[in-house]
Amino acid sequence: MDRKIEKKRWTLKRIAWLSAAALFIVVVLWNILFGDRRSRLNVETERITISTVREGPFQEFIPVTGTVIPLKTIYLDAVEGGRVETVYLEAGSFVNKGDKILKLANTDLLLDVMYREAELFQQSNNLRNTRLAMEQNRLALKAQMLELENQLRKKERTFREFGVLYDKKLIALREFEEAKDEYEYLKAKLELTEKSQEQDSVFRAAQIEQLELSLRRMETNLLLVKENQENLVLAAPISGLLTSLNAEIGESKSRGERLGQVDVLDGFKVRAGIDEHYIARINSGQRGVFTFSGQDFQLYIKKVYPEVKDGRFEVDLEFEASPPEGIRRGQSLHIRLELGDLSTAILLERGGFYQKTGGQWAYVLDKSGQAAVKRNIRIGRQNPEAFEILEGLAPGELVITSSYDNYGDIEKLILKK
Repeated sequence: MDRKIEKKRWTLKRIAWLSAAALFIVVVLWNILFGDRRSRLNVETERITISTVREGPFQEFIPVTGTVIPLKTIYLDAVEGGRVETVYLEAGSFVNKGDKILKLANTDLLLDVMYREAELFQQSNNLRNTRLAMEQNRLALKAQMLELENQLRKKERTFREFGVLYDKKLIALREFEEAKDEYEYLKAKLELTEKSQEQDSVFRAAQIEQLELSLRRMETNLLLVKENQENLVLAAPISGLLTSLNAEIGESKSRGERLGQVDVLDGFKVRAGIDEHYIARINSGQRGVFTFSGQDFQLYIKKVYPEVKDGRFEVDLEFEASPPEGIRRGQSLHIRLELGDLSTAILLERGGFYQKTGGQWAYVLDKSGQAAVKRNIRIGRQNPEAFEILEGLAPGELVITSSYDNYGDIEKLILKK
């Protein structure tokens, strides 16, 4: 008799299918609840730059370009205007102090000198005539005084004689009083003449003093005009190299116009332009370094020019020691100008990522090195080589420092070889 065989409910195949389904559901739920749902993008490692965060010495500096110029330059300006009549030397010539460089012609100045000379001659004649008239008047007054004194002595004798005769009753009272009146009149007239002579002498002396003062003033003015006439000849104020001369024969030059310059070849300095953003951080004494013929040379700021023009200001730098051999006037030097003291800091090499993030975040590689995740960071000081990291990164970590322009808002980069 046949026996009915019951079919098994939990077969191996069914158990396997159920296990696979359960595992799939668990994986899906895990990804939903705990999985990484950040946006991703695959990138090739060949197209990116990866830099290592390190700890080391940090020096904040800015790159500036300076031009080598002579240590001392004397500018040649026209003291008086005129037309260029003669050019004795050409630009590039070596000059000694006092050498003639060029000569200007000024007709108006020549006429002014002639006019002042004529005026001085006329004033000198006036002074001479005044002195002559004063001397003649003095002699006339002296003769008048002598005449009065002579008459007074005669009248005095007559007065005394009449006095004796009157006392003896030999003449009348009227005759005695007439002699007395004539004597007192001449005496008073003599006193008045003496006072008049004294006042006239004081007046004449003051008049002569005024004329002499006016004459000296005219002489001084004439000397100044003649000096200006001498200034029409431009001479070298110091020995050196006549590096520029802006003058052609027949060309008109105005007073104060720049005609050229003489460079003293005893040494060199460097003049550099700096962005006005750094004007508050630039002071005399700050140092800079440049490389010349494979060697580094030190400079220091000697003078800061505060005037800002076209967004830049200028500084003069001098060499710490002797200038390097072979350096020439007008040569450009690339200088690393220090802005702060040397210190130890956590550093990250500069890169294109900064333009996209502003230094607020970066892609940092995870421990596997197969992915890079966006992380917030904080950057402090910087120089053309590295950023100072204040927060968000530790030494040894790897950071993508190339440009982020193609990544948009992607939070995680998957690195593919």
